[in-house]
Amino acid sequence: MRAFHLTWMAFFVCFFAWFAIAPLMPVIKGEFGLTKDQIANINIAAVAVTIIVRLIIGPLCDKFGPRKAYTGLLLVGSIPVLGVAFAQNYETFLFFRLCIGAIGASFVITQYHTSVMFAPNVVGTANAAAAGWGNSGGGVTQTVMPLVLAAILSFGVEKAFGWRLSMLVPGVLMLVMAFLYWRYTQDCPEGNFQELRAQGIEITGGKGGGWASFKQACANYRVWLLFVTYGACFGVEIFIHNMAALYYVDKFELDLKTAGLAAGSFGLLALFARALGGIVSDRVAKAKGLDGRTLLLFALIVGEGLGLLWFASMDSVGMAIVAMITFGLFTHMACGATYALVPFIDRKALGGVAGIIGAGGNVGAVAAGFLMKGTGDAQQTLHILGICVTISAVCAIAVRFSSEHKSREEKLYQEALAARAAAQAAAPASAEPQAA
Repeated sequence: MRAFHLTWMAFFVCFFAWFAIAPLMPVIKGEFGLTKDQIANINIAAVAVTIIVRLIIGPLCDKFGPRKAYTGLLLVGSIPVLGVAFAQNYETFLFFRLCIGAIGASFVITQYHTSVMFAPNVVGTANAAAAGWGNSGGGVTQTVMPLVLAAILSFGVEKAFGWRLSMLVPGVLMLVMAFLYWRYTQDCPEGNFQELRAQGIEITGGKGGGWASFKQACANYRVWLLFVTYGACFGVEIFIHNMAALYYVDKFELDLKTAGLAAGSFGLLALFARALGGIVSDRVAKAKGLDGRTLLLFALIVGEGLGLLWFASMDSVGMAIVAMITFGLFTHMACGATYALVPFIDRKALGGVAGIIGAGGNVGAVAAGFLMKGTGDAQQTLHILGICVTISAVCAIAVRFSSEHKSREEKLYQEALAARAAAQAAAPASAEPQAA
């Protein structure tokens, strides 16, 4: 549980830092005189490099363990977060925004760490809850960063310097989190990978992990189907985080604080909605097995696509927020349901599987960014995305498992239930002498 709480908190800080710039974009846009095309490039840069880093970080977790991987990412990722405050023009700002995108790979480590820490009967809930609470950093930053900027400006600081000072908050938080993660976590319930391998104990990812894990994951067709579905849900989530505040300012003429609150409501759904997707997936699996998990994912993505079309057609700010929260609920639940499936795809290549599917989310976000750049119209982009998301649900229903795979996972599931029942039965007996 210590690993669970520290990993969601680390992901929260990373997500907060990843999108800390987004709610400040109306101010930055004015300072640098950014065009729509340049803003589109910045949004694409925010998620583009994450694709590569997510593909790399999963196998690195197999090789070095999530503790070392997360600590390193937090330390290295804090550099561009702090460095963006020194940007003096569009080009340098774009470069730092591109580098900041690397910390989005933190998601893969979070899902990897909870996957190895929890048993099959609760791993969906653990994965979804950790990711959901971490994802809420995207909603919190939409609300908090404008308030941080307002607080700094209240001391008489100019806006051009104020937003730069604001970026110190997420940068310092990352450094603090790096220390806590290194000090208080371990790679898996048995200990750290390095010590376990030295004892000759085989753990997830095989003897060495790394490239072998990646190649094995690449050969699994289910990985690529979930790559598409995750692009359809998490990719849309990232896209909305990047453009929502500006969308409400431009389309509905809201001020920065109000637009930040409206956009933040989407991200704050992650506090419960993503976890709910994992919880429902675990409940469905209890009755329907792995096929039940895929069917649930299909239904959630269809709901997301239809909700996105509704949001795109709204011309009043009140109904737009209602529609955004509605489709956001399906979006976050679909993200949770996707990673409730991930631990069951290939246990021997967990890092590669988690990394590739995680990268799919960023591919979806980059595709949405290029679509926005091509159309030049946010509302039209949302319409097209709604159609694409609905169609992509077919990939979820196409994920199938062999009878041998199902029986193997069912055996592990029943063993987990039996171990839990035995622990519960032993608890009262061990408590009686203490009570006496």
